[in-house]
Amino acid sequence: MPLTELQLLQIMPNARPVVGVFVPALNRAMARWKIDSRIRQAAFLAQIGHESGQLRNLVENLNYSADALVRTWPTRFTSQNASAYARQPEKIANKVYGGRMGNGPEAGGDGWRYRGRGLLQITGRSNYREAATGLGLPLESEPGLLEQAEHAAQSAAWWWAKRGLNELADAGRIQDIGSVINTGQPGRVPHGAAERKALYDLALKVLA
Repeated sequence: MPLTELQLLQIMPNARPVVGVFVPALNRAMARWKIDSRIRQAAFLAQIGHESGQLRNLVENLNYSADALVRTWPTRFTSQNASAYARQPEKIANKVYGGRMGNGPEAGGDGWRYRGRGLLQITGRSNYREAATGLGLPLESEPGLLEQAEHAAQSAAWWWAKRGLNELADAGRIQDIGSVINTGQPGRVPHGAAERKALYDLALKVLA
């Protein structure tokens, strides 16, 4: 059954300003990528709800303090160098993502250009390139497309399906889904595990 605006608002009340544009986009994306059962949809909505601040944040927020930089990326920032990057999102992105995930070096700007976007935060040039092929969109040359509701939803559903998350949902492995999304490794406890689970339980009730 297609998701309704009322159902989405019951699951994610903070999505009210964007519900009208996201419900049709999510329904198209879920249909295309076979997120087509109550369990799959509840799991998907829970994860995108957590990752996007209930559909309100379609681009990664990298406005970190010096202390937060050291806590979040202890291998990249120390108490000595963090203050030089604090509250400078572009500089932080280039430092954190430069030279990895298909990005060029820090000075090249790919880290900022290909920072996390969409409902599941596609990050890095190689992932943008993969999503571009999967979705038939020029994401490598126009990364900002993932900040549009339609493409934000499609990219999330594509990523979900390609990584076998429909099958994990079918098996009831909800924490493992969060682990794959947040850590890249099933079995590791994801950031926000309690909120992800609470959103999933709520979505199951609303979609019943």
